[in-house]
Order: sequence, then structure tokens, then C-alpha cells
Amino acid sequence: MNGPDFVRLIQAIHTAMEAAQTELNALDSELGDGDHGGALATAFADAAEKAAALTNPTPSTVLAVTAQSLLNRMGGASGALYGTLFLRMSASCKDRTELTLADWQAALQAGLEGVQARGKAAPGDKTLVDALAPAVAAVSTSDTLGGAFAAAAAAAQAGADQTAEMVAKFGRAKFVGERARGHVDAGARSMAVLFAALHRYQEDEDGKT
Repeated sequence: MNGPDFVRLIQAIHTAMEAAQTELNALDSELGDGDHGGALATAFADAAEKAAALTNPTPSTVLAVTAQSLLNRMGGASGALYGTLFLRMSASCKDRTELTLADWQAALQAGLEGVQARGKAAPGDKTLVDALAPAVAAVSTSDTLGGAFAAAAAAAQAGADQTAEMVAKFGRAKFVGERARGHVDAGARSMAVLFAALHRYQEDEDGKT
């Protein structure tokens, strides 16, 4: 995937977040502020616009402007974590004009490590890490981009679903204790939406060849 591919990918993620924002807001309202979906849709809209305006975009520059949009337009803990994910991915591939599967694996691993270093959450803490960590691991289970992203999307959704059985250890949700059980974490679900968008984008691209 080259720079223009990444511009189109960010637009695809924006479209997915727009479609999911009502669901994500509803999930967030159960344990948080109720604005997670709207904030993500706004941030990715800004990212898509800025990415499209880049001259000679590279994967790294597209990821970097997306990180800034998430940090500046989303705000809060989720904005910081999403921004860190894209910023670390950008740094990982700064010398690449095109990302191979191995590059994707390295970039996503760097992003996961950045998110965990910043947020201190681990799998089982009922955060977006519960979807992100298994998705990153799943990317290594296939030797094609299409297969890797399909596996990652499935793993992210399974991870998000499992948060319904967890008690939160971070954010506002941690204050409700056992009452958090039965509710899917909004951040984990939005991460699943992101990986599903990545999978659909690659599936569409593979269908063109």
C-alpha cells in the first residue's frame, strides 16, 4: 500500500466511523460521556480532508496527519490513545514509500506498544487494547494483506465482544465497578470498526485485480 492508498484508506475509515457513530455514542453513554462515536467521526473527517490535501503523500505522512487530527479534534483519553497509535505507526514507516505485510506488522506492533505505554492498559482492562492487541497479533497469521486484515478484523471484534464480561480499570467506567459487566467497551468496539474498515478496503482493492 502506497501513499495514495493510505489517503483512500483514511477516507474509508472516516466513512465507517460516520456509519457507526450512533452505535458508538450509545455504548459510550452506558459508561462514559456518550460522545465517543461523534468525536471519532469528526476527527477522521478532519484527517481525511488533510490527507487528501497532501502533496505526494507517503504512508508515514498520511498516518502523521491522521494522528494530529485525532489528538487535536478528538481530545480526552481516547484521542490521546488513538493519536498515539497512528503517530507510532507513522514513525515506524517514515522511510517507506509503500508498506508490505511485514511493514504493517511492524507498524501496528509499534502502535500497540505506544498505546500501552501511554495508557498503561493491558488486555482484560476493558479498553480499546482488548480489541487492538488481538488484532495486531492476528496480522501475523497470514502471508497476504487480505488474509491478515480479515484475521485482524475478526480478532478485534471478538476482543471487543469479550469486554462485556469485564470490569473496567480505566476511565469513567472504572467507577461503576461490577455494573460495567454486560456492556461492551466503546473504545474496543470503535477499534473493531477501524479494523473492519481496513479489511473491507483491502478486500475491495483485491477485487480490482
